[in-house]
Amino acid sequence: MKLVLGLTGPNASGKGEIATYLAGRGFTLHSLSDVVREEAAARGLRPEREHLIRIGNLLRDEHGPGVLAERILLRLTGRDVVDSIRNPAEVAVLRRLPHFILAGVRAPLEVRFHRSLQRARPGDPRTLDEFRERELQENSQDPNAQQLLATFQLADHVIDNEGRREELVQTLEQLLDDPPQPRGPAVDPVDPGRIE
Repeated sequence: MKLVLGLTGPNASGKGEIATYLAGRGFTLHSLSDVVREEAAARGLRPEREHLIRIGNLLRDEHGPGVLAERILLRLTGRDVVDSIRNPAEVAVLRRLPHFILAGVRAPLEVRFHRSLQRARPGDPRTLDEFRERELQENSQDPNAQQLLATFQLADHVIDNEGRREELVQTLEQLLDDPPQPRGPAVDPVDPGRIE
């Protein structure tokens, strides 16, 4: 069965865990953040979250809000997971694919902060206040910036991930057994009168 499953959601909600599980089920993994990391490396910047947010926003300013998804399209094989979708225009690009479904992943702020501390990525916030502040940066009103909440609202399916891994796996198996119908072409979030 062809399926391109997009993942969106706040930092440390479990998107990476879902992607890893699905890789074990034969899906090919892609991350829009990888596109940003590649660009950061080309510009000589370390892959810290703060730099990545800035570079992603610069790419959207320079090439349009759907640029990260555009750059990943040719890498897709038909049974894929696309992680780190953070802008409605990225969803619009991916909805051109006939078998694209967007899953929103969520967990409480404190749970996500503790997960973030445990994984200890370079540049991740060290305090709960810093974590909250970083989330504000990911929810801009600028159409060329990260708009996590607006993107999450486009989800075809929501995955609550505040429990044990076994519960998450059960939820994923149900999603794979009975995926929601793809929405098909999306309304362009920059020009709502235009259909992608």
